[in-house]
Amino acid sequence: MDLKYVIAGSGATGGSIGAFLAADGQDVTFLARGAQLAALKEKGISMRHTAKGNFSVCPVKAMTMEEYQEMPDVIFVCVKNYSLEDAVTFAARTGSAETVVIPILNIYGTGERMQKRLPSLTVTDGCIYVAAHVSAPGEITHGGDIFRVVYGLRPGQKSGSAVLAKLNQVKADLDHAGISGEYSKDIRSDTFKKFMYTSPMAAAGEYFHAQSGEFQKEGEPRETFISMDRELLRLAAAMGLHVPDNMVEINLDILAGLSPEAGTSMQRDIAKGGSSEIEGLVYAVDELAEAYQVDMPVYHRVIEGLKARGLK
Repeated sequence: MDLKYVIAGSGATGGSIGAFLAADGQDVTFLARGAQLAALKEKGISMRHTAKGNFSVCPVKAMTMEEYQEMPDVIFVCVKNYSLEDAVTFAARTGSAETVVIPILNIYGTGERMQKRLPSLTVTDGCIYVAAHVSAPGEITHGGDIFRVVYGLRPGQKSGSAVLAKLNQVKADLDHAGISGEYSKDIRSDTFKKFMYTSPMAAAGEYFHAQSGEFQKEGEPRETFISMDRELLRLAAAMGLHVPDNMVEINLDILAGLSPEAGTSMQRDIAKGGSSEIEGLVYAVDELAEAYQVDMPVYHRVIEGLKARGLK
């Protein structure tokens, strides 16, 4: 089955997914704006320091959301949370009953929220494991070898045979392209596992103004990350999610495999002085802790420290 892929948001995560799929011969359209779009149109997309080495794909199909006039089979939503409204509008305009939407955002529960806005489409939940950043317009650099995309339907979510076939084909296409694709049967738990890495790493990283190297060695940043992760483990239990007891150790192993200079996208956004995902990625944990009556003092201390700086 040949699928028509759209990458809504062609930054570090979306650009990486699209580049690997396009290099493997898949039909991929990159949606972008500004300098990134101009570079994609002029010279395609270049990948550096990936597990499969450096490579480029040129030409590529690249345009704005407004310019796209086809009907996609699969939309990977890879925008930041503060740009999600544009992606919802795009999916509503271009999607059909057999279109699959796979959100790859850092914010827990994004797919469920999108599904309420897109009742005629199938919106999964999903997450990605990759250390990458846009090192120049049209160029993405990886900071580690891990590259895994996890997606799946939520409990009770129904879909027809055509959609199920596409969900299975996505995994096959990802695997063939060199991305580890995982079609999850427990996506609520699996996306929370990813949240257990991205949320404390972003929060503690910004709190200490630190990158991965500071968390790879003994010291207060690493101990804070560990404490926050243990609090999330208790929250997961209260939410009825299936998260391994050794999730903290798993996340430390992921952290150990990163370049010492690797940071988080939230930190980069804050450093630029623009919008960030801090509300959904960090501050929302306080709301979950209150809703599920879980004591999370380290998270609360870090959140209060970040709010005191006026970060939002």
